[in-house]
Amino acid sequence: MESSTAASHSVVSELEGTLLKNPKSFAYFMLVAFEASGLIRFAILLFLWPIIALLDVLGYRNGSLKLMIFVATAGLRESEIESVARAVLPKFYMDDVSMDAWRAFGSCEKRVVVTRIPRVMVERFAKDHLRADEVIGTELIVNRFGYATGLIHETDVDRSVFNSVADLFVDQRPQLGLGRPAIFGSPTFLSLCEEQIHAPVPSNYNSHNQRLHVQPLPVIFHDGRLVKLPTPATALLILLWIPFGIVLAVIRLFIGFMLPLWAIPYVSRIFNIRFIVKGKPPTQAAAGNLGVLFVCTHRTVMDPVILSYVLGRSIPAVTYSVSRLSEILSPIPTFRLTRVRHVDADIIKKELSNGDLVVYPEGTTCREPFLLRFSALFAELTDKIVPVAMNYRVGFFHATTARGWKGFDPIFFFMNPRPIYEVTFLNQLEVDATCSSGKSPYDVANYVQRILAATLGFECTNFTRKDKYRVLAGNDGTVSSLSFLDQFKKVITTFKPFLQ
Repeated sequence: MESSTAASHSVVSELEGTLLKNPKSFAYFMLVAFEASGLIRFAILLFLWPIIALLDVLGYRNGSLKLMIFVATAGLRESEIESVARAVLPKFYMDDVSMDAWRAFGSCEKRVVVTRIPRVMVERFAKDHLRADEVIGTELIVNRFGYATGLIHETDVDRSVFNSVADLFVDQRPQLGLGRPAIFGSPTFLSLCEEQIHAPVPSNYNSHNQRLHVQPLPVIFHDGRLVKLPTPATALLILLWIPFGIVLAVIRLFIGFMLPLWAIPYVSRIFNIRFIVKGKPPTQAAAGNLGVLFVCTHRTVMDPVILSYVLGRSIPAVTYSVSRLSEILSPIPTFRLTRVRHVDADIIKKELSNGDLVVYPEGTTCREPFLLRFSALFAELTDKIVPVAMNYRVGFFHATTARGWKGFDPIFFFMNPRPIYEVTFLNQLEVDATCSSGKSPYDVANYVQRILAATLGFECTNFTRKDKYRVLAGNDGTVSSLSFLDQFKKVITTFKPFLQ
């Protein structure tokens, strides 16, 4: 296929196997089953995978698709499916995007994505990250109570997609079509397009086009507990590991409570936990002297605990919003901030007068290689600032959540086979880099953010905790004081993968 000499005005592209490299959608239904329902539905869908694969081989693509949709969505609230599609799926979609296909797709002015997956599972990602104007997919049937029936309106999915594309381009045919060749004589939307490119898209297609500098919008915020895309093999491995992971997490937590902090880094090796420490931490402040303020990047709720482990002593931490359970179980003192500036300033000053203190100016965790905007409050209160770059790596389960209950974050962290924490101590800021030299608190905060980002190889952003929670959970991220009954209900709701 020769490269086009001009940017196409409109493009219609298939998602599976074209914009996404993987033509199979099974793993995305597994994500919906796990995150929106629980472990039982996740296991049932996995056990049905041989039947689904057989139907595909025999040419019953509509049958296999409808079976996946039914098992993954039947009985779920439509709002819960939308929540997973907004907070969980985009990360996994983005990891699988074919940049060759994107270059052809992104060079067009009007972009349409077609998919066999239910539209509700794709639309948010396609419009927010792939910059699509329209998304054509299957439509879930939802009853009057807002629950998905597991059925779809379409009888013949390929014919329905074909008709929808034809209806969208009534007056003029789309200039470019990207997709897989038709299978078993099914109608394909490609026949409606003036130019057709079969996947995989050639890497040199439209390589001269200047508009290709525009990239898909990155996924900065995402939620969900699973780290890896649950392909059949990975999902089976996760299912087999979970019982061992729960026992291992309980043992690790028990050991953490029983042993002194200085002993944890040595004993942790026995339980396959690794701490990587770089740089030279400052010595403990003498009694009666103002303590050092450790200004850290925030990756998980375990950050202040890990910092105390590697320092071998208890370092109190101020928090913006963690669960009451996390505060109770924490082996170090924690102090809840109020978001009232002068009140929070008094809390930090008081604790600094007693010794060293840990603060997280991002105010929330971020999983991706980005740092959120730093609050400048810490820079106003002291010039004894030690930046600390913290990062972690896990294999199966994320140790953070926006939609679920944060009290289980440590459990999920310790359920991983080999969690790794990296702690890098930077030099204490020189006096001329602090507010004592006349710099504004915002300049100091931005400087600390930049040097921490450079240390980790991350990118600085202006996003805040409110931006994160609005994207992922539809709230501002405040943890309110709930009644015991409300707390229990939230545990049951958000820990579904192990209770249903």
